[in-house]
Amino acid sequence: MTVETTRFNGERLKKARIYNGLTLTELAEKTDISKQSISLYENGKNIPDYQRVAIMSQALGFPRGYFFQEDKISTRTETTYFRSQATATKKDRNAQSVKLEFVARLYEVLWEYIDFPTFSDPEIEFNGFDTLEGCNTLEAIDEIEVAAQKVREAWNLGNGPIKNLQYELEQHGILVTCLDTDEDKIDAFSQRTLVGGDVVYLVAISLGKVFECRIRFDMAHELGHIVLHPWSEDLDSISKEEFKSRERQANMFAGAFLLPRESFGSELAQFPTDLRYYQYLKKKWKASIQAMLYRAYQLKIITPNQYQYLMRQVSKNGWRKQEPDDVPYILNESIFQGAIDLLLDNHILTPDSLMREFGRNGIALYSSTVEELLHLHPGTLKIKPQIIPLVHLKKPGDSDEE
Repeated sequence: MTVETTRFNGERLKKARIYNGLTLTELAEKTDISKQSISLYENGKNIPDYQRVAIMSQALGFPRGYFFQEDKISTRTETTYFRSQATATKKDRNAQSVKLEFVARLYEVLWEYIDFPTFSDPEIEFNGFDTLEGCNTLEAIDEIEVAAQKVREAWNLGNGPIKNLQYELEQHGILVTCLDTDEDKIDAFSQRTLVGGDVVYLVAISLGKVFECRIRFDMAHELGHIVLHPWSEDLDSISKEEFKSRERQANMFAGAFLLPRESFGSELAQFPTDLRYYQYLKKKWKASIQAMLYRAYQLKIITPNQYQYLMRQVSKNGWRKQEPDDVPYILNESIFQGAIDLLLDNHILTPDSLMREFGRNGIALYSSTVEELLHLHPGTLKIKPQIIPLVHLKKPGDSDEE
């Protein structure tokens, strides 16, 4: 819970600024308030007046009341793994990490009412390899193949194509949402949060115009981080080489998980060098042609020379960025939508009382912001004004006479 105060909370100003991906200088330019003043506000060394609070509130898209709360909620965020491109800055990553922290806090409030699926931990023992060279060894490849197969077995997924990966993740306690990221910088990311002593994993995917095969691979990549890698350390403390090796391992896991060695490999072996056959397999397995080609090379179904030749054909056909039969991915109705619909349909809460509940727990946001964070249908939390009618129907027997 939170305590409403009359004192401005500078830490919340900093969170709202990071949420919006703004530096101190950029916020100063948007508000016409000096960088030095904003820094003093964030550090609690000075208090802004009403007008300046209103200006910053409007610029950041946060209600004024948000800045006057002390957070008492128990949610604690640990490591965040980003599937980042080279152009992603620390500012980009911090903004998305804070957004996912808000998702975790919203989840904790809903958790008091909803029996969410708990994380089905397949308990993979993975030694890992700290270098990119180590990831290419037979030992590393076999270890990841075994890990991917164990997850399929633990979750009863069989060995065929996974029809709805988002559903499988959510069914096994991994929360999925969709955030407005620049997909050229950040494809997807995952975060581990402690809620009431329970471990909760969240996966966020890009809201941009990304194709289905890529999003499925992104989700499987994040699952790889969840089941293979440690979450208790600060990723800034590990070397770039080790971080890149973890990214490679997550990619290897995604390929092995989506395209199992035995079932996919035996089917692929029929026409391993025919790109038209890969187009057929793409519709069945919902994996990109390029991912399947790499998988064929990894499984030694095609030789290095054959792989290079086929990839040159992919480039010649102009398929590097868009392949045949690519379709935009639309995230299915999220588990958050189902949870909130359950509360509203059973008259446990109304949009108004739910927003007030979020506010009491330190999440005083606009309803449109909550809908965006939880990937809800627009208008789900729209508060309709209650109008008390001035006239009523007369009851039988009513009379104007005394």
